[in-house]
Parts: sequence; structure tokens; C-alpha cells
Amino acid sequence: MSRIAKKFDQLKADGKKGLVTFVTAGDPSVKASQDVLAGLPAAGADFIEIGMPFTDPMADGPAIQESSLRALNNGMSLKGVIEMLKTFRAKDSETPVILMGYFNPIYKYGCEAFVKDAKEAGADGLIIVDLPPEEDEELRIPALQAGLDLIRLVTPTTIGTRLDTVLENASGFLYYVSITGVTGTKSANIDEVGKHISEIKKKTDLPVAVGFGIKTPQNAADMSKIADAVVVGSAIVENMKQNQEDSNISRIIADQVQALKQAV
Repeated sequence: MSRIAKKFDQLKADGKKGLVTFVTAGDPSVKASQDVLAGLPAAGADFIEIGMPFTDPMADGPAIQESSLRALNNGMSLKGVIEMLKTFRAKDSETPVILMGYFNPIYKYGCEAFVKDAKEAGADGLIIVDLPPEEDEELRIPALQAGLDLIRLVTPTTIGTRLDTVLENASGFLYYVSITGVTGTKSANIDEVGKHISEIKKKTDLPVAVGFGIKTPQNAADMSKIADAVVVGSAIVENMKQNQEDSNISRIIADQVQALKQAV
């Protein structure tokens, strides 16, 4: 059983909801992001998304866009992300880790080479934001053969036959984008999201994690009532930016994550 499936099963058995935290590799510095990453599980993160910096992260709002640029200016690369994950795995063999980003750097790296290196480093899944189901075979097949879940995105406009297409070959969990827009810019309508998730769950047994627009513990608590997990990214990234000069940045982020976990 994969780490992702095992964690969701454990949460369900305990009657709990999951917390997915996002950090951009290399932001605000390579060391700071590595230190923050190491502290996330103890703070309450059930799953970790590591953002792979890209020059044009079109689905992301200003906070994550800026974090990608800072990371790239710090010299972060796809190989650097893999090395960060290896370092994390040297001390944590349990927490599910998902690499999240865009297809261009992976295409340049080589899909099969990337899948091999990501798996060997300890990745459990991939979220490739700009890779639609009709075009993902080049990455999906080697990923699934290697045991990496290719996690699909579902949006408020994913309905009917389009939903069927997205659900086909999806694995790990579904990432529900709760707003029509980019990350960290507005809050979701929980009633509308709840209705849509109910419809989705009639068609799949995959867990549903809701992200985009979840900033506060209260946001997380509200959304956890209708989802299997909640994803918090921009709020963490923004907090890291604001405290990038603080030597206690790992503790600051751990406190934020602890409050979010308590809320869900």
C-alpha cells in the first residue's frame, strides 16, 4: 500500500481529516525551505506538497509566483528539488510527499528520468497543474509503473463527461480546486463546493483534498467538514516570506501548521 493510501486509511479509521501543506523548494532560501520541510510532520502535516519552482506558474497567485522566482534566483532546480526530498527522507520515511508543479521542467528533464529519480528520492505522487488528462500519457504511464500516483485536478466547472475523463486513470487522491481563479486570491463558497464533492464521490472512491483559497484555521475547519483533507499553500508561503530573515522561521511555520491541524 502506498504512503498516500495508508495515510488516508489511517485518518479515516481515526475519524480525522487530513492536512496537506505546501512549500516551494528553495524559498526563501534553500536552507530555510529544507529546515521548514523537516519540521512539518511533527507540526501536524499529514501530507506535504513540495513546489517545483517554474518561471510561469500560471495557476498560482502572487504569493506562490513570487516564491518560485525567489527560489529560482536562489539556484533551485528540478535536481535540487530531488536532493531536498532525499535529505528529507533520510529522517522521515512515513510522511507522504507529493511533488507539485508544471510540465515544462519535467519534459526538459525527461519524463522517464524524472520519474525514476523522484521515486528513488522518496516521492509518492505528482501534481502537474498544466497537464490535462488527454496529454498526460507520456508522464502518467511511467509514473504509475514506478508506483507514483498522478493526482488529477478537479475544478468547480469539472462536470458531466469532463468529470468522467478526469476521473479515468486518476490515482492517490483528487485535488479539488475550490475557486475559479489562481491560488491564494479569494475564498470558496463552501455550500457549492460541498454539493460538487458529493456528486464526485458518487463516481469515485478516491479521497478528495480541497485547496486554493484556504488561508486561516477557520477556513480549514469549515472546508474539512466536506472534504477528506484540506490544502494550505499560499498562506504558508506568505508567512515564510514575511519571516524570511528570522532565524526561528521553522518554529514560526510549525506554529502556523499546528494551528491549522488543530482546526481540521
